[in-house]
Amino acid sequence: MLMTKLTRRAIKKGLFVSSGIERLNINRMKKIYLFVIPGLVFIHNTVYAQFEKYSNEFMNIGAGARGMAMGNAQVSSVTDGTAGYWNPAALTYVKNDPQLNLMHAEYFAGIGKYDFANLVLPFKDNKRVLALTMLRFAVDDIPNTVFLVNPDGSVNLVSGISTFSAADYALLISLAQQLKAGTDHNVSFGLNAKIIHQTGGPYASSWGFGFDAGALFAGKRWKLGIMAKDVTTTFNAWSYNIDQQMQEVFYETQNEIPTKSVELTAPQIVLGASYNIKINSKLNLLAEADLDATFDGKRNEVFSSNPISIDPRIGLELSFKDVFFIRAGVDNFQQVTDDRDTTNQKKLWIYQPSIGAGFKIGDVELDYAFTNLANQSSPLYTNVFSLKVDLRRKPMKK
Repeated sequence: MLMTKLTRRAIKKGLFVSSGIERLNINRMKKIYLFVIPGLVFIHNTVYAQFEKYSNEFMNIGAGARGMAMGNAQVSSVTDGTAGYWNPAALTYVKNDPQLNLMHAEYFAGIGKYDFANLVLPFKDNKRVLALTMLRFAVDDIPNTVFLVNPDGSVNLVSGISTFSAADYALLISLAQQLKAGTDHNVSFGLNAKIIHQTGGPYASSWGFGFDAGALFAGKRWKLGIMAKDVTTTFNAWSYNIDQQMQEVFYETQNEIPTKSVELTAPQIVLGASYNIKINSKLNLLAEADLDATFDGKRNEVFSSNPISIDPRIGLELSFKDVFFIRAGVDNFQQVTDDRDTTNQKKLWIYQPSIGAGFKIGDVELDYAFTNLANQSSPLYTNVFSLKVDLRRKPMKK
């Protein structure tokens, strides 16, 4: 089974490494609760002021079932509060009333949990918008087996195993401004200030800070969007809390004892173009294509070089009376060795497909996405649910 980008990042940083009991096979994710090691807490090797590939990768999972059903192709077509994640410039489409967005998704048969919450507050002039966004991706109830085996070789099943959580958090504070409004063209700009906090139980933690910037150019049927993530380079400063007893165990088992370090996240640029096709008075088809360019080194993507790699995204949405929606998309293209080739020479391209649906009743919209993490054998299906509510302001009494 292919390791997805998210899984590769976890493996690279020591999230799923064995402590001598058994080295975890990525093809056996279901056994994670049985053989996760103490090394899970040490998410980062020492990286001194260097760009880290897949740094803060949880920030690239997506937000909202609508966007994830469309293959994460959203930088130009998003019009709701999830724009605080996709492109803050598009927050200017939220007018008059505050809006609340909530989402929940689970990965690896419920082992990893991903949550999103967003509150949008438009100003009275409908030209400026403020938004607050929270993200959390976590693996909970992880066994810590550092003290499972006693010095005399006996196994301590009573008090030798404890549990903890490895979690990534992000707070985004967004501000959007409409620069030009007209019958034919609209221009808007947006900024994100983001605070990132990551933990590995009580043993490791980091704090980070960075900025995103976005712009949107819209015509009657077309839109062009650009999202520049980590434009000033986002940093994460890691610290560790490992007592003497745990250090001795790590020394005896030849595990590395981590030290304070700084991880830098390289800038990332997403370009997107979308077009609305009015089929008839009831049906409308929206199509978007994005190019996601990363600058942290050679990745396994359609265009792969050092330091620039580019991954395409494609999304479609068919709407009926702006009430019922059917969506589909594809992204995460990767080239891998064919499982059926015993010589390990044949290569093939795989991708991450997604579909979804939604319906809107009054001020409430419920969306669903179904996606399969890119692989060629054992499917890893993910169900995503999200809710959008327009919080209508009560009219003032005279």
